[in-house]
Amino acid sequence: MSLQLKFDIPARPALGRGDFYVTQSNAVALGLVDTWPNWPNAKLVLVGPPQSGKTHLSRVWCTESGGQMIAAQDVHRENVPVLAEAPVCVEDVETIAGNREAEEALFHLHNLVLANGHSMLVTATRPPSSWNIHLPDLASRMAGTTVAKMAAPDDILLSAVLAKLFADRQIVPMADVIPYLVRWMPRSFEAAGAVVAHLDTEALGTPKGVTRTLARKALADLEFREESASD
Repeated sequence: MSLQLKFDIPARPALGRGDFYVTQSNAVALGLVDTWPNWPNAKLVLVGPPQSGKTHLSRVWCTESGGQMIAAQDVHRENVPVLAEAPVCVEDVETIAGNREAEEALFHLHNLVLANGHSMLVTATRPPSSWNIHLPDLASRMAGTTVAKMAAPDDILLSAVLAKLFADRQIVPMADVIPYLVRWMPRSFEAAGAVVAHLDTEALGTPKGVTRTLARKALADLEFREESASD
């Protein structure tokens, strides 16, 4: 019996506009991002759980607006006036709460970007009211920003995300694997990433690749489902 060989090929996420799958879960957020030339006060907060597609959508926005992307924790290490010469996306803003230097740098970047007539997109897992930003001026400016929320995935979107994650790793699962996972796994993008990564490892050396049996075991290994549970 021949074995399926696995080579150490890194996953290459597809992050183009055509790779962003739209359903009711994210259509409103996408619609708000697409209206970026008309954002109130030229800024938007994009909120969603980890691996919900915020980075993907932010990259689409950067491509269309000519903007650049930076992590909030890195802003204070950059030349803020130069960074503010174009639209900018700042990721994971809530992670700098309490970091005085980072908060002040983001405050200055915010003011300069808008003063230069550009737009600013910021991302977070929670709305601004939950960030616990210590700098009052920054907190007030973020609190007054329109929020676009990425909702938990529906069945259609979760299926598409799983298919994309498998494709990023050059895996072709058996036809019944994705429907099975959608039925039994936690409804989150983070869980989808964990399941696919686990299956990528577990499929090493197996003759049939990623099967429903292997998917069932993966959910049990990750404690997403009891291994003895019936289908």
